[in-house]
Amino acid sequence: MISLELAIRATEMLLAFAFLLQSIEHIRAPKNEQVLFIPRIALSLLLLIGFQTAWVCLALFLIALLMLHRFQGPYNGGSDRMSLLVLSCLTLTHFMPTEQGREIIFGYLGLQLVLSYFISGWVKIVNPDWRSGLALQDVFRFSAYPVSDSLRGWADRPQILFAASWAVILFELIFPLSLITQPTLIFGLTIAAAFHFSNACFFGLNRFFWIWLSAYPSILWLQGRVFGHIGLFS
Repeated sequence: MISLELAIRATEMLLAFAFLLQSIEHIRAPKNEQVLFIPRIALSLLLLIGFQTAWVCLALFLIALLMLHRFQGPYNGGSDRMSLLVLSCLTLTHFMPTEQGREIIFGYLGLQLVLSYFISGWVKIVNPDWRSGLALQDVFRFSAYPVSDSLRGWADRPQILFAASWAVILFELIFPLSLITQPTLIFGLTIAAAFHFSNACFFGLNRFFWIWLSAYPSILWLQGRVFGHIGLFS
């Protein structure tokens, strides 16, 4: 079972790395963006090496609020919302006065990660375009996401995209069952990470890969804390 302290530290390091990659993109941005992202780079480096992590997280959270104001919301969609969720939970975990409070906040992050997969699968399965594979065909044929024109040829392979659609749907829906044992959870997270990595390769959605990975320690800890504590699984 992974300890709470180790899980928090792993989350800090992964989040810091994700923030570094996000922020480097803005080094040559207009000055009103540089004043946000250059300090964010410096703070991310401090978080990565473990210097005054509680106060560094708080400073990063304040910058995140300024970013929301500057861009009128999470400008990069789901990855920015997950970034804010991980950072908020991590910051609150550091400032909780009791161990129980720290566990509740950090466990909430793990629960939200589980829900992020399950709800995504539910949204897809009630959508007839996803059930038929048409949604993926449209992504490859019409969207700006594919990183190369050659990938658009996959839109002409409906049977493959039909199978891929259902593979994604079923995996996301059954992901909560991976919590039953630590080996099944590790297997589920490996598949999930491979899914995010493939999206980064096919569609350039690299932000999703790193920020979702930063939440994985929380669910690894939560699995051990819940099932290990009640002694059902080892």
